[in-house]
Amino acid sequence: MTRYDRYGTDVLATARRPGRPAAVETVAAEAGLVVETDDGAWVGAVVRVEKSGGMHVVVLEDRRGRTRTFPLGPGFLLDGRPVTLARPAPSRGPAPTGRTASGSVSVSGARARVARASRILVEGVHDAELVEKVWGEDLRVEGVVVEPLHGVDDLAAALRGFSPGEGRRIGVLVDHLVAGSKEWREAEAVARSAALRRHVLVVGHPYVDVWQAVRPERLGLDRWPDVPRGRPWKEGVLAHLGWPHETAADVGLGWKRILGRVRSWTDLEPALLGRVEELIDFVTGDAADR
Repeated sequence: MTRYDRYGTDVLATARRPGRPAAVETVAAEAGLVVETDDGAWVGAVVRVEKSGGMHVVVLEDRRGRTRTFPLGPGFLLDGRPVTLARPAPSRGPAPTGRTASGSVSVSGARARVARASRILVEGVHDAELVEKVWGEDLRVEGVVVEPLHGVDDLAAALRGFSPGEGRRIGVLVDHLVAGSKEWREAEAVARSAALRRHVLVVGHPYVDVWQAVRPERLGLDRWPDVPRGRPWKEGVLAHLGWPHETAADVGLGWKRILGRVRSWTDLEPALLGRVEELIDFVTGDAADR
């Protein structure tokens, strides 16, 4: 899979300097192009160019999914330099390459591959649903199945049942993988095992729950709330949001609402993105096909 460099320079962090010269370059407002207004008031990706009120306008979508319409023309910055936005040229020939929700190049017309013997295990149903939402298309092309583990306590038994070996790699995504935690000790045990470490990779993110890997801005929050010790974390979060939180069904519906705010990899924290990509690379490596 060909991927963007997601961890390079942040094109949105360009310093704003007063007294910029007039735009000297004209750029086609292609869908996905990220620009900002020259007053620094709005940053967003081009959604479309359309005609409105007898003039052409460009619709920009910001990181929170909000859209705003601006007159097409001067008054924009691209990577910190002034530009004039123009209508993109009419499409001639093949359509531009699309992207999957994970940012990979979409393989047009590709059929799902027969499932590999190798697998990715995640800690629960919510983890599995989030991975499917963002990486599902990639995983089907690669023939990788994701299975819920229902807790790191089940890891040892799952590994015994799977019998990892040549052509049977297993990658494991663990919640709250921080030094000294129960999850960390389980991962260390795998890393110390000569019989397992060549064919098993355990990685994790630092969050208490995979919910926290969703950027809080997608829920209108500056940060995820602090839940008092002793209170179930998910219930505390739902209560903070003012959503029903008394029953398991409430928690399930709350998660569906959160998952519904996730559109692509841009709505997730890098600490999760990197780990899932690492697992996909591991289970689809050459040794996994022998």
